[in-house]
Amino acid sequence: MKVIIVGGGWAGSGAAIAARNAGAEVTVLERTDMLLGTGLVGGIMRNNGRFTATEEMIALGGNEIFETIDANCRHKNIEFPGHKHASLYDIALIEPAIRNLLVSKGIEVRLQARMKDVEMDGEKITAVILDDDEKITGDVFIDATGSAGPMGNCGKYGNGCAMCVLRCPSYGGRVSLVGKAGVPEKQGKKADGTIGAMSGSCKLFKESLSKEIVDMLNNTGVAVIPLPEELRKGEGALAKKACQQYALKEFNENIILLDTGHAKLMTPYYPLEQLHQVPGFENARYEDPYAGGKGNSMRYMALAPRDDALKVKGLDNVFCGGEKAGLLVGHTEAIVTGTLAGHNAVRYALGQELLVLPETLTVGDAISYVRQVMDTEEGMTKKYTFSGSVYFNRMQEQGLYTTDIATIKDKVDKTGLTGVFSKKLA
Repeated sequence: MKVIIVGGGWAGSGAAIAARNAGAEVTVLERTDMLLGTGLVGGIMRNNGRFTATEEMIALGGNEIFETIDANCRHKNIEFPGHKHASLYDIALIEPAIRNLLVSKGIEVRLQARMKDVEMDGEKITAVILDDDEKITGDVFIDATGSAGPMGNCGKYGNGCAMCVLRCPSYGGRVSLVGKAGVPEKQGKKADGTIGAMSGSCKLFKESLSKEIVDMLNNTGVAVIPLPEELRKGEGALAKKACQQYALKEFNENIILLDTGHAKLMTPYYPLEQLHQVPGFENARYEDPYAGGKGNSMRYMALAPRDDALKVKGLDNVFCGGEKAGLLVGHTEAIVTGTLAGHNAVRYALGQELLVLPETLTVGDAISYVRQVMDTEEGMTKKYTFSGSVYFNRMQEQGLYTTDIATIKDKVDKTGLTGVFSKKLA
């Protein structure tokens, strides 16, 4: 029973662990030389409703990946505007930690293995073909290729290629497994109806900032520096963000930095000549993207139609996770959907009934809710995350948000699914 996962970001990594735990032989195909994708420059975990979702996943048996993240955090239980009890993982340590976890479980990790095409038998994928024409066969396939870029889309729908962490010029742009199989995909939209959404933050070299700011970041994890009125970027930039949970007025009125190893600047871009006018930022330099003064990567270019078991509609043996599964924003969200996709890939191979997570749990409700709202025109202009904006509001209205771990464990236990993602099915 062979599960092939295309894309080694947070969703692909979560899918690999879940499929392996369920008893499959697993291969991850990643087009670059590192796992995690945008997770290489991300870092924010457990903020707001992500705490609830994380603890639900731990109780459901999807604990290994979250425990590895928790073990590599620079700061825990911090607050910044609009967000409570956040953890910030170290972006320098997290990739090798996750890669080592996958390898230790017997998962084959193939780096610089970019898929360029598929072979089909009816509505089934039988193999994927790599750039060097190598053919990789499998029983079930998971599309975790994401929805960002490549360069052409960043130029067409954004402010041009900003040489971001995705590194399309070096390793080739994203290729969609589902798209190559002939399934029409959707594109997300901004609030004004234009296609795509821009990645929501930049990274500055900490060493390029003043000692006072660096000390504040190292000691507390957060730095909030008020901006003079004339240097505020305006609400327009915030409206372009994929991460609408950070599109608050505080992020327009202040420079908000988080310590993930670099200084994470919570805005899609900020003109460098203006940034240099802010005390403490006179020598500021961008780490990611290199053109962070002009723009950022564009996302939500390729969303697969799927059901609540994360099986792709129109294909027999294909599942999806991460941004491919819809307008979901964030690492936690990607791990959740990836884990379910990996688990259900094995259920499919064994001829078992697919698992749909109950809507009494945050993770189940989110997967179902996002699928439903994406069938509406307005729903396609919004973004959904456990940590803020539309879906976190829903969590609170539905009584799903809690930080009481005992309550979360009890709720999972009542579903009869405690430890389900850690159980071998084969």
